[in-house]
Amino acid sequence: MRSRMLLAVAGAGLLLLAVHPAPAAASERHPTLNELEGEVMCPTCHTTLDQSSAPAARRIEAFIRRRIAAGDTKSEIKAKLVAQFGPSILAAPPKHGFNLIVWWLPIGGTVLGAAILAVAAYRWSRGRVPLLDAPGSEAIDPDLERQLDEEFARFR
Repeated sequence: MRSRMLLAVAGAGLLLLAVHPAPAAASERHPTLNELEGEVMCPTCHTTLDQSSAPAARRIEAFIRRRIAAGDTKSEIKAKLVAQFGPSILAAPPKHGFNLIVWWLPIGGTVLGAAILAVAAYRWSRGRVPLLDAPGSEAIDPDLERQLDEEFARFR
């Protein structure tokens, strides 16, 4: 029983740790403005470019269009934006270094929460009161049984 519970928790953890599929190589080599608009932040209003109407967002979009026309890859465009504005220009933090915590903390918290719930459910299920007619259970007092039968008879 315990091995099944551990297997279930491990399976749930693996499902949660499944990484999103990597972007297609064609998307990396030939990005579009629509792709990058959701991945780049406006430095003035702190929303993604596709949600912003600020002049700074329009200038960044023009820069992205020029870089796409020049043949830059998605990574190169992002690197140039980060060099100019800093890492806060990206909608998602980089997946390396200290910023890796931002990616793993929610996953770790979810796995830990699922494990705690599994252990609590297992312990709760082991502490249940046995049924009255189960072997080894104590017999009910005859007077109490008669009272219960009378009460149940009133509701029929």
